[in-house]
Amino acid sequence: MNRRYDAVIFDLDGTLLDTLADLTNAANAAAGRYGFGSYTLDEICGFVGNGIRKLIERMLPDGLDNPHFDEVYTFFCEYYGKHCMDETEPYPGVMSLLDYLHKEGYQVAIVSNKADFAVKKLRDVYFGDLVAAAIGEREGCRRKPFPDAVWQALEELQVERERAVYVGDSDVDFMTAQNAGMDGILVSWGFRSREFLLSHGGRPDQIVANVNELKKILE
Repeated sequence: MNRRYDAVIFDLDGTLLDTLADLTNAANAAAGRYGFGSYTLDEICGFVGNGIRKLIERMLPDGLDNPHFDEVYTFFCEYYGKHCMDETEPYPGVMSLLDYLHKEGYQVAIVSNKADFAVKKLRDVYFGDLVAAAIGEREGCRRKPFPDAVWQALEELQVERERAVYVGDSDVDFMTAQNAGMDGILVSWGFRSREFLLSHGGRPDQIVANVNELKKILE
């Protein structure tokens, strides 16, 4: 059977891994260290998606102008680096999907706005050789929705963008696929609801509610 794609590039947080509890714990540890209030899971869920610096900016009063911004950012990174696997786990069905893709010869990568060190650490621990490339936010590479990291992943996988699809859970991921000139699939089991995705440009036929629906598109 001829398949549509040779490579699948995934977002990480909210797509492959449920990282929200550990992100919230790190945010509250950093905020508490410098005398700021605590945040709920839902509040942090609304802040994530554009990298750690943007998360801290959204958390703190006055954002980037807060005099403790750099200290909170540094504390968050150090704390999260030590505790990023305390409660994090793959979403239901993700491991079986990745195993299927690996056995069927698909090339698989992760492209995330999470810090590069954390993306690679989580890939190594949770997915190992099921994911060939893992790219996170770092200096010299514009973060999503710019397509730079996606194009780098395609180069590492040696796959043309016409033969690849980007899978994510947010409007940022939707724009990333568009900017990269690739097909995109949005999952509604992560940090953004189906209603949110539809209201931010997602089409009904490109939004999936579970791993089985995603697998049918990829087969």
